[in-house]
Amino acid sequence: MILAAGLGTRLKPLTDTMPKALVPVSGQPLLDIVVSRLLTADYDHFVINVHHFAQQIRDYVATRDYAHMVHFSDETAQLLETGGGLKKAAPLFRDDEPILIHNVDILDNVDYSWFSRQHLPDEDAVLLVSRRKTKRYLLFDSAMRLMGWKNIETGEVKSPYPWLRESDFTIDDQLHVKAATDSQLSVLNYQLEAFAFSGIHSFSPRLFPLMDRFPDRFPIIDFYLSVCHRSHIVGMLKDDLQLMDVGKIDTLHEAEAFLDKIH
Repeated sequence: MILAAGLGTRLKPLTDTMPKALVPVSGQPLLDIVVSRLLTADYDHFVINVHHFAQQIRDYVATRDYAHMVHFSDETAQLLETGGGLKKAAPLFRDDEPILIHNVDILDNVDYSWFSRQHLPDEDAVLLVSRRKTKRYLLFDSAMRLMGWKNIETGEVKSPYPWLRESDFTIDDQLHVKAATDSQLSVLNYQLEAFAFSGIHSFSPRLFPLMDRFPDRFPIIDFYLSVCHRSHIVGMLKDDLQLMDVGKIDTLHEAEAFLDKIH
C-alpha cells in the first residue's frame, strides 16, 4: 500500500496544483520512484489511497505500464490517517500475504526483497527501525517485540502494559532505556531499547479484525501500541538505513542528490 492521500502542505506552492505523489524528483514523480523500486523487488499488486487532487493521480496511473496492478482507495470525503486508510483499504487486498506499507514521499535505501523475507509466518507486523535520534521512540524488549512508545520532549508514554506506563525511565545516548532504581521497570529487570520508526512496515491481514473497534480515522502506531500485548509485532533494525522525507520545497535538490547516492 502506497500512502499518497496527504495534502502535501509543506510542498506548497507545488501542491496548490498537484498532489504530492506527482511532485517530480530528478524529473520523475515520487509515485513512479516508489513503484519502480517495488516492481524491481517483484511486487505486483498496489493499493494507493487518494484524497488531494485524487483524479490527477488516477489519470496519471492510467498512462503507466503498471496501471493494471493498481487499485485505488478513495479518501476524498475525509483523510483517514495511516491506520484508518489501511482499514478502509482492507477489501482491496487479494489474499493473506503481508502488506508492505510505504509513504509516497519517502526515499530510502531499503532492499524490499530482503524486507519481505523478514516477515516470518508467526509475526503479525514488522516495523523497520533504526538508531536515528528522534523525539519519539518505539520501545522494544530483547526479542525486539514492541512494548511501547515515548515522546522524550513531553515525557508521554503509550503502552498496553501498566507497569511500563507507570515506570520512571529515560533514554540514554546509546538508546538504551534506563529506569530509576525504585521503578517497576527496574524491579522486573526488563531490558528495553529505543529505536526510531522509519514509517515503513509489513502488516499481516490477520490484524484487520482487531481494527473493527477503531474509528474511521486513526494513526497506525496507536493501533500497534494497543494490540502489541496480544499480537506478535516486532521491530527489524537496519543499521545502515538511509531515509529522506521529501517534505519541503527546499529539500527537492537534496532529494535528487539522495537518489543519485542510493542508486
